[in-house]
Amino acid sequence: MAITDILAAKDIESALSSCQADDSFNYKSFFSMVGLSSKTPDQIKKVFGILDQDKSGFIEEEELQLFLKNFSSNARALTSAETKAFMAAGDTDGDGKIGVEEFQSLVKA
Repeated sequence: MAITDILAAKDIESALSSCQADDSFNYKSFFSMVGLSSKTPDQIKKVFGILDQDKSGFIEEEELQLFLKNFSSNARALTSAETKAFMAAGDTDGDGKIGVEEFQSLVKA
């Protein structure tokens, strides 16, 4: 499954262009711009499955750093500060990774 099966290509393009500069990524505005925050829990779970590159059932810090690249291979990697802030926002149980329920909560925040 491709991410464009769930999200519109034009929305992805707009969301990515809004955070091209280092340290300009904001997960709340990104999720809103890309249209993910208005998707069903099942659709959000499918996007989580795409982001979970190693299929471990969690998004770890290395996968989170490459978050934007899941939307476009030309996108930049998140900076260390962006990655840590994103992880801190999503990792509600403090285990150092984001599970599917945590991701769904983060998207709807």
